[in-house]
Amino acid sequence: MVDTVEQNEAAAVLAQNEAIAAFEQSEAAAALLESRENVAITEQEVEQTPVDLKAPELYINRELSHLQFNIRVLEQALEEQHPLLERLMFLLIFSSNLDEFFEIRVAEQMTQLKYGREAVGPDAMHPKTVLDRISEICHLIVDRQYKILNDMIFLEMEKENIHFIRRHLWTEEQTAWVENYFQEKVVPVISPVGLDPSHPFPRLVNKSLNFIVELDGKDAFGRETGMAIIPAPRSLPRLIRLPDELCDGGDNLIFLSSIIHEFADELFPGMKVEGCYQFRITRNADMTFDMEEVEDLANTLRGELHSRKYGDAVRLEADQRTPEALIEFLQKEYKLDESQTYRVNGPVNLTRLMAVRDLVERNDLRWKPFSPGVPGKLKGDNVFDALRSGDQLLMHPFQSFTPVVDLLRQAAKDPDVVAIKQTLYRTGVKSDIVNALVEAARSGKEVTVVIELRARFDEESNLHLAARLQEAGCLVVYGVVGYKCHAKAMLIIREEGQKLVRYSHLGTGNYHSGTARLYTDYSYLTADQEVGEDVHKVFQQLTGMGKIQKLKKLYNAPFTLHAKMLELIRNETRLAKSGKKGHIMVKVNGLTEPKLIRALYEASAAGVKVDLIIRGMCRLRPGIEGLSDNINVRSIIGRFLEHTRVYYFGNNGKPEVFCASADWMERNMLNRVETGFQVFGKHAERLKRELDYYMKDNCQSWELQADGSYLQNKPAEGEEVFSAQQTLLEEFAR
Repeated sequence: MVDTVEQNEAAAVLAQNEAIAAFEQSEAAAALLESRENVAITEQEVEQTPVDLKAPELYINRELSHLQFNIRVLEQALEEQHPLLERLMFLLIFSSNLDEFFEIRVAEQMTQLKYGREAVGPDAMHPKTVLDRISEICHLIVDRQYKILNDMIFLEMEKENIHFIRRHLWTEEQTAWVENYFQEKVVPVISPVGLDPSHPFPRLVNKSLNFIVELDGKDAFGRETGMAIIPAPRSLPRLIRLPDELCDGGDNLIFLSSIIHEFADELFPGMKVEGCYQFRITRNADMTFDMEEVEDLANTLRGELHSRKYGDAVRLEADQRTPEALIEFLQKEYKLDESQTYRVNGPVNLTRLMAVRDLVERNDLRWKPFSPGVPGKLKGDNVFDALRSGDQLLMHPFQSFTPVVDLLRQAAKDPDVVAIKQTLYRTGVKSDIVNALVEAARSGKEVTVVIELRARFDEESNLHLAARLQEAGCLVVYGVVGYKCHAKAMLIIREEGQKLVRYSHLGTGNYHSGTARLYTDYSYLTADQEVGEDVHKVFQQLTGMGKIQKLKKLYNAPFTLHAKMLELIRNETRLAKSGKKGHIMVKVNGLTEPKLIRALYEASAAGVKVDLIIRGMCRLRPGIEGLSDNINVRSIIGRFLEHTRVYYFGNNGKPEVFCASADWMERNMLNRVETGFQVFGKHAERLKRELDYYMKDNCQSWELQADGSYLQNKPAEGEEVFSAQQTLLEEFAR
C-alpha cells in the first residue's frame, strides 16, 4: 500500500516537472513596458547588468507558483510526525485552497479568454497555456489526494478505531436508524428535480453537493424523462455520527451522500433508480464591478454577493463511476470540456469532512495544546503604563494576542480615552475587538472604524460588522475607492494631564483572535508619539481627502513603501559593489512585483546574499548563474500558517529592520493601503534571530529550484532536526 503511494508520488512529481519544463519552452510574448522608476539611481551607483532583466525566462508564472504552494500543503498529509487528524486536516485544507484557486485564479484566466482580454505577466505566458498547465498538474495532484486519503489516511484512522462506514457494511440496526434519519431529517428538506421541458436543469449553487440520477419508468403524470437532479440540502451535515449503542466501539461516521444513495428510490415513488452519482460544480466567485460607477459600495456588494453563487462554471467534479453519457451531459450543460472535468474516487466535497474535528474527540491525534506566552510587562492591569515604559513586540501565536484585545478593552472603559481609530479587514461580527469598539462608542467615545468591505469571501461578514458598529454609534467608513485597505492599525487617544497622548498598535495580521492562534504574525504596541502622529495621518487619508501627508516613522502604500524597499535593496547593491558585505532577508507571503524582483536580481549579481522566505507565490527564479545564484528562496509549511511580513537589510553592520502589513506583490505595493514600520534595538535583533530560525529550519522548509519546483529540506546524516515553529513554541509558549 505504501509502495503504491510512493510510486504515485514519484509519478506526480515527474509529470509536474514535465509540465514545468514545457512551460519554460513556451514562446515568450513581449515583456511588459516598465513604468517610471520610483527611485532615481545613477549610472555610477549600479553598472548595467549584462542580462535583460525583463526577459520572460527569468520569471516563474504566478498561477503555477500558487499551485506549488497548494502541493506543499498536500504533502503535509504524508508527514508521519504530524498527528493523524492533523494530517487529515492538511489534506482537507488542500481541498479548500484548491477550491479558491479555481474560483479566483482559474476563473480569471478563463474570463480573459472568454472576452478576448488576454494579459500576460513578466513570464509572458498566455492564459491558454497557463490553463493547460494547471489542468495537467491538477489532474495529477487531485488523483494523488484521493489515493492518500483512501490508501493511507482512512486506513490509519481505522487502526485508531475511527470508522467511515460504507452503506454495504451497515448492520440491520444501523440501517433502520439511518432510514429513520432519512425520513425525519432529509425528506422534509430535499427537493429532487426531474428533468423535462417544464423542469429545465436547475441552477445549482457554487460548490454544492448534487446527484445526477438515471431513472426508469413513468411518474404519476406519465412523464418518462429518464433523468433527475437531487441537490443535497445545504442545511444538513455531510457527516453523521452513528449512536454509540449501535456500534462496537470507537467513532463511527457515515456520509450524507451514502444516505441519499441508499434511499434515492424513495424520492421517486414507482420508478426505478438505475444509477445515482455525486457531482459538484465550482463557479467563478470573483466579484468585479466598475468602481467608477459605484455610488454606494455597501449596496453594490450586497447585490454582487448573491451572483457569486451562480457565476460561470470553471470545474466539474464527479464520482469516477459516473457513466460517460452523464458526464457528457453535465459538460454540455455547464459548457466545460474534458480538461475541466475531474473524476474522483470518493466524496466530491471533501472540505465538508472538516466536521470530523467536532465529531471525534481524540486529543491524542491532534496537536499538543499550548498556552501563548505573555511578556512580563504586559501581565499587569494597565497596558498604558506598560507601553509608557517601552515598546512591546509580540509574535503570535507563540505569544498571546490578548494584550492587544486588553488594550482596546481598557481604552473602551477608561474615562480619559477620548477617541479610538481602528482598521478592520477580517475580524468577525462578534469578536472581542468589535465588542470593545461597540462598548467604547456606547460610552460616548469618538470611535472611527475603517472596514474593508471587499476582503475576499468576508464581504458579507463585513457588511454585518459595519451595520453593528454603525448601530452602536461608530463612524464607519469603507476606505478609498479603488484601493483596498489592508493596513492593520489601531490608534487610541488619551487625555493625560494637559495633553493628548497617542497609543498605537501596528500589525502584520488581522484583528482576529481566532486566526491569532493559527497564523504567525507580529504585533507592535507603542506609545511613541511620532508613530502615533503618523498613524493619525494615515487615518486622515482614509477617512478624509487631501494631498499625501509626509510621515516621520511609517512607510505606507501606495505612496512610499515600494520606493523605500527599492532604495534599501539598491543600498545593499552599492555596498556590495564597493567591496562591503551586503545581506537582505525578506519574509512575506508572496513575491511577484517585477521591479522588486529586478532589484533583487541586481543585488544578487553584485554579490549581495539574499535570503527569501516566501510562503506562497514567488515569481523570482533562483539559481541562475551570474544573476540569482546568491538568492535562496524557501517556504515554511507547518502547524501554523506563516503570515508575518519582515524585511531585513544588513546595511554594512547597521541593520535596518521593518515589519509591515504588505507582501511584495503588485496589489500590496501599488493598489492597496498598507503600513510598514521600522523596529530598533532589541526588537530588531529579535527579528533577525527569528529570521535565522526560518533559514535554519531543516524539516518544515522547502527550497525553490531554478525550474520552479520545490524540494523539501531534510536533516543531513548526523544533523540535528531543527523546526523554526517548534523552537518558537518552546521559546515563548507554555
